[in-house]
Amino acid sequence: MLVLGVDIGGSGVKAAPFDVDAGKLAAERKRLTTPQPATPDAVAGAVAELVEYFDWNGPVGCAFPAVIRDGVVFTAVHIDPAWIGISAQDRLGEATGCPITVINDADAAGLAEMRWGSGRDRMGLVLVLTFGTGIGSGMFFDGRLVPNTELGHVQLHGDDAEEWAAADVRSRAGLSLAEWAGRACEYLAHLEAILSPDLFIIGGGISKRYEEFAHLLVVRAPIVAASLRNNAGLAGAALRSYQVSMPHE
Repeated sequence: MLVLGVDIGGSGVKAAPFDVDAGKLAAERKRLTTPQPATPDAVAGAVAELVEYFDWNGPVGCAFPAVIRDGVVFTAVHIDPAWIGISAQDRLGEATGCPITVINDADAAGLAEMRWGSGRDRMGLVLVLTFGTGIGSGMFFDGRLVPNTELGHVQLHGDDAEEWAAADVRSRAGLSLAEWAGRACEYLAHLEAILSPDLFIIGGGISKRYEEFAHLLVVRAPIVAASLRNNAGLAGAALRSYQVSMPHE
């Protein structure tokens, strides 16, 4: 089954048809720059442009950078505050004319990793962390998603942890990769003290350089790189749309 997966990020909006049965892209993905400010109308317009680009009229799964409950936006850290209280599911559906399923972006990435990637067949408590503009988190226990965990906002050094250890902090603070990895390790240790996970999966754009800093991440739990890299969000969004349309999944 093909579903158009869309991943709305702080800097880019990516989309591609995704083959849920095969677990892979069915066409090369298309990326647009995230509108600034990322208002409901502007973001809906970008998603509609991607739907038109692929000449798509089927189901769409959308990874969205916010807490999502029943399609409604509850937070707005990396998007415009005007989204709060709006049904992203309805707004994007109206803009595209397609049936839309919306899910938190890190939860979407986690779903993809647990289905096809580094978390496949892993039991216990698994934390999928996406390091990018902020830090997204997907929490899974025995393969089941615990939604909207937002662990990038736990407090570290008197502020949200993502202000200390997000991948974008490297450029903002002028850090070397090793210096940033030291911060990321401190963050992982902080989460480990609270949650005692059985596995960390490191995703987001920085994961493509994982082998360069992996030796600097030392905590008790095993740590692995995400397998789907920057396609995880749209893949997981497509999977969630499929699961909604096929409840037995």
